[in-house]
Amino acid sequence: MVLDRLGSSLKDALKKLAGKTVVDRVAVEELVKDLQRALIQADVNVKLVMRLSQAIKARSLDEEPAKGMSVREHVLRIVYQELVRLMGPPTEVALGKQTILMAGLQGSGKTTTTAKLARFFQRKGLRVAVIGADTFRPGAFEQLSTLCQRINVPCIGDPQEKDARRIVRDGLRKTQGVEVVIIDTQGRHGLEDDLIQEIIDLNELSKADHRWLVIDAALGQQAQEQARRFHEAIGIDGVIITKMDGTAKGGGALSAVAETGAGIVFIGSGETSDDLERFDPDGFISRLLGMGDLKSLVERAEEALAGSEELDVNAVLRGKFTLRDMYKQLEAVNRMGPLKQIMSMLPLGSMEIPDGVYEVTGTKMVRYRIIMDSMTHEELDDPSTINSSRTHRIAVGAGAQVEEVRELLRYHKTMQRALKGMRGAGGGRLDMQRIMKRFSGKQ
Repeated sequence: MVLDRLGSSLKDALKKLAGKTVVDRVAVEELVKDLQRALIQADVNVKLVMRLSQAIKARSLDEEPAKGMSVREHVLRIVYQELVRLMGPPTEVALGKQTILMAGLQGSGKTTTTAKLARFFQRKGLRVAVIGADTFRPGAFEQLSTLCQRINVPCIGDPQEKDARRIVRDGLRKTQGVEVVIIDTQGRHGLEDDLIQEIIDLNELSKADHRWLVIDAALGQQAQEQARRFHEAIGIDGVIITKMDGTAKGGGALSAVAETGAGIVFIGSGETSDDLERFDPDGFISRLLGMGDLKSLVERAEEALAGSEELDVNAVLRGKFTLRDMYKQLEAVNRMGPLKQIMSMLPLGSMEIPDGVYEVTGTKMVRYRIIMDSMTHEELDDPSTINSSRTHRIAVGAGAQVEEVRELLRYHKTMQRALKGMRGAGGGRLDMQRIMKRFSGKQ
């Protein structure tokens, strides 16, 4: 994810400040320059960057630190607060009966996002249905229908019908008992008057409770103009930014949309139905700075582990990691979402996680489970007992290659090291958890 680079640059800037023996005007000015460089490289608008820089500098030099807070912590707290402000206010997502109209440009990932959104509400325990009203793009309904089938959500529409208004009218009639109705519409540009009129009509027809605009992060600062034009047409009350895992302009899109006041509701990265994340400015900045986002992590864990009595949630978060419970933990993390996202929610400070930790796939997890079924209780509890002869025996019993068994053991060691590092994080590093508590105290 390209925003990883922004996070690394911001953490480096704060770490440099934390290492200074004296935090004076020179130190503050150096910090501000480092922040400017990091944000401009992430495509954040220069005017916004300068406004943020001036606010940080003025507050750092003029405001008195809160009682019991050092000058260093005072400056870090201000940086944190101003970065959160840059992202705009949080947007609430109601978990009740509602109709959501999806708007977006062609190629923005709107149809995929519609299915992801359906999955989000489904996981919250709500009855969801989707109406496919994209009558222009070939195969749009088939794509949406396939995505909805995978998550067992009804998809209503008619690929032969060319009148989107009729599709929506019929769809609303068929979804009377549904709590959340999501309407996917044709991709359009903010300047296309005829298509804009169509979505105005669909908005009035559906009496939508929410009108959410889907924007590709690659648009960068141009996202602001599109958001503004759609807002003028139908009153956009939320924005979903997609493809945050593949563009250097993500920072620009985030800050540009926030500038419009529309509010970012979700951010998407990845292709699976679970790769949609509630956008919380506070948690987002916390993660960029290495402070973690434990609130989001707990929410994900509760959803993923609902009904699972055999998995010790505390063990997952604590880093207990024998081979016996390794598969259960991997399975749970897999349900919680991409491992890299989960790790980013933990307060690791400037700690770097080895890339190998993220490389396990669903297919490998199945193979690992089969291999572990061939192990003895002793081996599962103490992997150090697995020597060469035992490796061969395990491989034969699992119908696997010896190298696959060794790969499993290497992966276990990598995860074990990472989890130990998490528990030890903070020794000589900036104590991000403690600072986070004081920051979020919003003193």
